[in-house]
Amino acid sequence: MGSDGVFETPYGRKEFPEENPKVKIKVSGFWIDETEVTNAQFRKFVDATGYVTFAEQEMDIATLPPEALAELPKPPFNNGAIIFNTPEKFEGAIMEPGAYLQWWKWDTEACWKRPEGKGSDLKGRDDYPVSCVNYDDAAAYAKWAGKRLPTEAEWEFAARGGLEGKMYTWGDELKPGDKWMANTYQGTFPTDDTTEDGFAGPSPVKSYPPNGYGLYDMAGNVWELCSDFYDPQYRSNCEKCDPKGPDTWINMSSGRKNEGAATHVTKGGSFLCHVSYCMRYRPGARHSIENDSPTVHTGFRCAKDL
Repeated sequence: MGSDGVFETPYGRKEFPEENPKVKIKVSGFWIDETEVTNAQFRKFVDATGYVTFAEQEMDIATLPPEALAELPKPPFNNGAIIFNTPEKFEGAIMEPGAYLQWWKWDTEACWKRPEGKGSDLKGRDDYPVSCVNYDDAAAYAKWAGKRLPTEAEWEFAARGGLEGKMYTWGDELKPGDKWMANTYQGTFPTDDTTEDGFAGPSPVKSYPPNGYGLYDMAGNVWELCSDFYDPQYRSNCEKCDPKGPDTWINMSSGRKNEGAATHVTKGGSFLCHVSYCMRYRPGARHSIENDSPTVHTGFRCAKDL
């Protein structure tokens, strides 16, 4: 599992210390979904159960600081989700603290049925991965389907497709035969997606070749939720057989344990990953998402014990 966490790129040296150190682990046999859970699959779950996702639930405005209300619709409004808002121009350096506020937007109407926010819908998107869901939503679907969410270790093992120590799910070359192998961001992030890979935004599942285990979109498209809580240093002391993650999460703002919304591991990168900024469309990469912040580029797939 993991990587050295240091990479030389056309945009300079990139460091991802949360991926280090590399560790040798074992996982017991398991099944994992061939694709990310799609909008059509998630709709069947909602229709059968009446489930209401976190993004669709009414927000408790008592949890917000008073100054935040000045920029929001008149209550009541829903929790909503975080959507990508392409800026007309970008000022500063993308790695500067707070720079992400120039391209991320909180939309109180965004949810799995309106993944781009107000005015959007799922017309023609049945086979696209469901997004704007949080951990609880994903876990509820998995339980209904008789499955569960994969652990980070299971997910990474599956993503490697039988390869070991390779940069990508398909090998070490980003574009073998000058062909894009995953839905990522080309051009100049965050203002100009040239769509060299064929898509601006998410793509239908199975749009790119599968890995060695016949699994699709284990790189790019949408981030995938795992069952593990997120701790950037967990890799240093994880169990060597069937690791299931730490007992608690680390708040990414304060660095304290068990503070704020629960935070879980996400894997695989998304259609917004660019080598100059994210570059996490690699099996050894890892990221996180807070349970109160579903996003337009986060979804999931399910697993099941063998």
